[in-house]
Amino acid sequence: MTEKKVWFVTGAGRGMGSHIARAALAAGHQVVATGRNPERVTDAIGPASDLLAVKLDITDPADAQAAVQAAAGRFGRIDVLVNNAANFYAGYFEEISPDHFRAQIETNLFGPLNVTRAVLPVMRAQRSGLVVTTSSTAGIAGLEFCSAYAASKFAIEGWIESITPELSPFGIRTMLVEPGFFRTDLLEANSTVWPEPSIEDYAERTRQTVAAWQGMNGKQGGDPAKLASALVRLAGQDEPPLRWAAGADAVEILEQKAQTMLAQAGAYRELSSSLAHDDAAS
Repeated sequence: MTEKKVWFVTGAGRGMGSHIARAALAAGHQVVATGRNPERVTDAIGPASDLLAVKLDITDPADAQAAVQAAAGRFGRIDVLVNNAANFYAGYFEEISPDHFRAQIETNLFGPLNVTRAVLPVMRAQRSGLVVTTSSTAGIAGLEFCSAYAASKFAIEGWIESITPELSPFGIRTMLVEPGFFRTDLLEANSTVWPEPSIEDYAERTRQTVAAWQGMNGKQGGDPAKLASALVRLAGQDEPPLRWAAGADAVEILEQKAQTMLAQAGAYRELSSSLAHDDAAS
């Protein structure tokens, strides 16, 4: 029998979040499924006695605190937090407005910060818990047309790596999930803000790139239901991985990035190693 745990999943009204919530319920867990519209969350997941649908706008710290209080009030604890909610502001850097760039960071970085900050006191009191945060292969390797999105995901990577040793003395673990391309609704209009060509130098490339990305929608190779089931299995291990590349394409990207960084580290090894103070000479 699987030990019953309480899962808290953000962005559960659609896409990957709803798959994760359903997979956790199917494994016998209790689930707090959150989204801006709780009714939409319930519709997406289906009725279940172990399900609590809660309103949560992750960009609102007060909403995060209220949602965590509702979860603790219903189930008494939170064992697994899944920071899943995100969106995508596409475009070449010069054509992404400052407001849009800030909005990308607000949702994809400060959103998980708000929710995690609200959940951690519960986990510290328990002296246990797992913080799962969905990053992306764009958090490992930058990608043309994705500067705002990649910036938000690179920030997620550094944040989680930094809090991991801070939380371990309290029995709280972390796991970064780096999916490749999965057949979710990330590329649909309610998740992606597409750029309007405004600079002639980028205009044709923007039109071609938008068409290519939109043509990919619904044809991505990854199955979100399989990712969700695998995530529930990994979260149940005594020592979940600190980083999980989800998808064969994700594994390939991580391997390529590791090889590239090793080559870059060695390319100027002699020069890089010659920069210390020559204290002996003084």
